[in-house]
Amino acid sequence: METLTHSSVLARFGYALSDPTRARILLALRDAAAYPSDLADLIGVSRQSLSNHLACLRGCGLVVAVPEGRRMRYELADPRLGLALTNLLGVVLAVDPEHCSVSAEEGCC
Repeated sequence: METLTHSSVLARFGYALSDPTRARILLALRDAAAYPSDLADLIGVSRQSLSNHLACLRGCGLVVAVPEGRRMRYELADPRLGLALTNLLGVVLAVDPEHCSVSAEEGCC
């Protein structure tokens, strides 16, 4: 296991949030741990797509897989990630369209 610097942690968190599907997974796991099939149904993606995103989030150290019998349950790796997501949702941004040439869906700035 590797210990990361503050900037590396923020970069991984930002990378995870830069994809809408990964952001929705993290928000769902903020509310409660879940099984992949339930997450796929909740988010509206294929199980294969969800599996790929979960692998990315595991690799970034943001989620962990907890074995439960023959199934795996996913949860946030640290409860403070849920608090961070909640705090980020409360941030109000004043976007200047003249200096942001890409739409929000495409990843402005």
